[in-house]
Amino acid sequence: MDEERALYIVRAGEAGAIERVLRDYSDKHRATFKFESTDEDKRKKLCEGIFKVLLKDIPTTCQVSCLEVLRILSRDKKVLVPVTTKENMQILLRLAKLNESDDSLEKVSEFPVIVESLKCLCNIVFNSQMAQQLSLELNLAAKLCNLLRKCKDRKFISDIKCFDLRLLFVLSLLHTDIRSQLRYELQGLPLLTQILESAFSIKWTDEYESAIDHNGPPLSPQETDCAIEALKALFNVTVDSWKVHKEVSESHQFRVMAAVLRHCLLIVGPTEDKTEELHSNAVNLLSNVPVSCLDVLICPLTHEETAQEATTLDELPSDKTAEKETVLKSNTMVYNGMNMEAIHVLLNFMEKRIDKGSSYREGLTPVLSLLTECSRAHRNIRKFLKDQVLPPLRDVTNRPEVGSTVRNKLVRLMTHVDLGVKQIAAEFLFVLCKERVDSLLKYTGYGNAAGLLAARGLLAGGRGDNWYSEDEDTDTEEYKNAKPNINLITGHLEEPMPNPIDEMTEEQKEYEAMKLVNMLDKLSREELLKPMGLKPDGTITPLEEALNQYSVIEETSSDTD
Repeated sequence: MDEERALYIVRAGEAGAIERVLRDYSDKHRATFKFESTDEDKRKKLCEGIFKVLLKDIPTTCQVSCLEVLRILSRDKKVLVPVTTKENMQILLRLAKLNESDDSLEKVSEFPVIVESLKCLCNIVFNSQMAQQLSLELNLAAKLCNLLRKCKDRKFISDIKCFDLRLLFVLSLLHTDIRSQLRYELQGLPLLTQILESAFSIKWTDEYESAIDHNGPPLSPQETDCAIEALKALFNVTVDSWKVHKEVSESHQFRVMAAVLRHCLLIVGPTEDKTEELHSNAVNLLSNVPVSCLDVLICPLTHEETAQEATTLDELPSDKTAEKETVLKSNTMVYNGMNMEAIHVLLNFMEKRIDKGSSYREGLTPVLSLLTECSRAHRNIRKFLKDQVLPPLRDVTNRPEVGSTVRNKLVRLMTHVDLGVKQIAAEFLFVLCKERVDSLLKYTGYGNAAGLLAARGLLAGGRGDNWYSEDEDTDTEEYKNAKPNINLITGHLEEPMPNPIDEMTEEQKEYEAMKLVNMLDKLSREELLKPMGLKPDGTITPLEEALNQYSVIEETSSDTD
């Protein structure tokens, strides 16, 4: 009934009446996302009528009302089939100022029309394959980049930037060709990075270092939304960058982007949820940055930070070594003269995602993968994270997976039901241990680490393939004293247990032994339990095959002698 009345007035053609009826329709259906199939034909005709009205010279307020209703109707994919034409797309491009070659963002009164046109395009392109093809034909990505350049450093147009970026994200999500066009032809990497710089109001103090005001106000909601959309678009543009970047100029661009993302991690949004969303998108984008460019996440201390530390340390007595170390770490997150604030934020972000207890694959694996690669490639980052996650062991009375420390939480993930989650959690701890099996077992126990070691062929011990510095871990006195009594499987100190066979007679022992042999034989014959052995390369295999391989090796050695 609403569509029929609106269609009648739209066809009548009087601008004032059209504006009123469409405003009423928009107010009533603003939250409508599912439509009745019985009125589908009327909605199609209403869309066609609105496009005809938009061709006319009508007031700005009437244009906005038309576009608001068109945006609502474009949520229905079936309605879009007959109205998604090149002519109608060009109408929206014109209203969104995407066809203008000159600087035409001067009339503030036109901004609502531009924003609503971009919103309509977002819905139509996302819901219509025909619109996606027309976007390629009309070179929409280039037009959006041109509009972004007009928006650069302009005030009061954050909504235009936000929906321009959202449409750019949708296009790059749906078309790999557009990703390549954005990356190389349209210089999307520096353009979108500059959008982020503008949103964060970055002031550079060095080539890859920015000034951080920890006491400054949080980002505004508009700045936060713009930054999130830019991060999502950049993710699509750089999705394969770790495979293809080769030129020095690209390394510089990625380093600048990584420095901007470091700044992003150290600021907050208007709410806690918005801050987490902002940081989550920053983490996703950092995963696309070549690992060689991630060294800019840490930076040398500034003169002010060094002076502040010196003043604080001078105030402490010379014999207060432990207190000085505590002050140093708590004040500036310093390791080896480097500012580790961004890495500490990533670590806290990871722990929050673990504490959520759900959606680990989507929410946790990106940050765990990022920290793993950073640790593998950059020594200072690895040593700082080792200090935070795997500090020297003192209390070994509890199992490694029991407790509330980051180490305990990660060890619990090593036996998670999701294979991807357990693998990346184990890999992270393994890298922090410099891929040394004995070091990993010390912190996790053999039972928790068995999956990783079996997959890597390291059940017999040894170390991984990557090279790390040869500095040794220092065991605490508490660990050294307890080490002989630690259960290697569980990884903790167990109280001596009474031996149940001590009080048995020889006949009882023989009976229990034969009972055990028969049970194992039955399990083996029914293939419920398969005896396994280690191959020479450290991987597990059925016991017969392992014995055969060792026999071949012994025969070969004998022939050689």
